[in-house]
Amino acid sequence: MSGPIRVAVIGLDTSHAVEFTKLIKEPECAAFAPFQKLTVISCLRFSTPFQSEAGLDEREAQMKEWGIKVTRDFDEAVADCDAIMLEINDPAYHLEYFEKCVGLGKPVFLDKPMADTIANGRKIYDLAKKHKARVYSASSLRHTGALAAAKGELPETEYATIYGALGIAPAGSSVVWYGVHAFEMLEFAMGRGATSVQACADDAGVVAIVEYPGGRRGVVELVTGSYLYGGTLRTNKKAVSYCVDANRIYADQVRVIGEFFNGKDPECTLDDTLEVMKMLDAAQRSVDSGKVEEVN
Repeated sequence: MSGPIRVAVIGLDTSHAVEFTKLIKEPECAAFAPFQKLTVISCLRFSTPFQSEAGLDEREAQMKEWGIKVTRDFDEAVADCDAIMLEINDPAYHLEYFEKCVGLGKPVFLDKPMADTIANGRKIYDLAKKHKARVYSASSLRHTGALAAAKGELPETEYATIYGALGIAPAGSSVVWYGVHAFEMLEFAMGRGATSVQACADDAGVVAIVEYPGGRRGVVELVTGSYLYGGTLRTNKKAVSYCVDANRIYADQVRVIGEFFNGKDPECTLDDTLEVMKMLDAAQRSVDSGKVEEVN
């Protein structure tokens, strides 16, 4: 393809629709050069409980100011695109719109979390495999350089303590909707294979203990009202702490999206994404039951 990859943005109920488009449209430094191989051409608007009509109006106006076509017709939104960004804040809509996209033969970035429930997450996973679709789905927190550096120092991490935010979802599970950021970092640090989660809610938020084979363990602390992210990775002989630079997280993710749309497979596979979804589901079940829940 000689020109930039033409991207359709599906959804306006998340700030990511505008923020990611801004980064693609207006690279702020030479390090953002991969973004210049992308151009957003269209956006699909529809309503969800996660944004007011006034908020949608503001975002639509901004997209139009940038020369992007905003439509309420899905077929029109994707007609001329080469790639799709599913930017839907309400995860209850992810399966519905993924079903519309998966058979189009275009790479799809599915913004976090994968789905609202593990059942719908599995359906998305199975659809992607059935259609042999190129799909990438992750939280921006997965790509922070500080986390990668910590993991590089401790590639065989035995224990991880991760902290992050617990935003309050307008609908559905807050653990699934916002806990995805911290659980994504845990999965990056520990890899797949979690066996159980014991989680409890208190006045500060939610704390989850994640067990792995061989006595390995992860702890995730989700705090309401605080948007700091970081953690400590450990073995029995060494500990490495990190703190996330929030000013870089969107840029780092858009870089990965750009590389993905240009043909590079992301390090985060759909199996990794499904693992995160399984842990989130187990954590919510544990909060509800007050018991240890299996990751399955």
